[in-house]
Amino acid sequence: MQLNKVYSVKTIDRVAAELGETVDRIFNLAIDMETEDGVIWVYGPGDASVIAFTPFGIENLQELIEMDREHAR
Repeated sequence: MQLNKVYSVKTIDRVAAELGETVDRIFNLAIDMETEDGVIWVYGPGDASVIAFTPFGIENLQELIEMDREHAR
């Protein structure tokens, strides 16, 4: 998938629910991801902001979750 052809993003809350993870865990894993990895910040009014993932970002996040689980063993 070309990174410049993003057609949708999902918020961290939605991704956490879909993956059966907590928002805190997803955030801790995603905080070191870069835009090229498929993560972006979406800014709203005032100081409101939320982290969101492209489909490519969700794939990368799933790999991070698996690596984290293996590391925990």
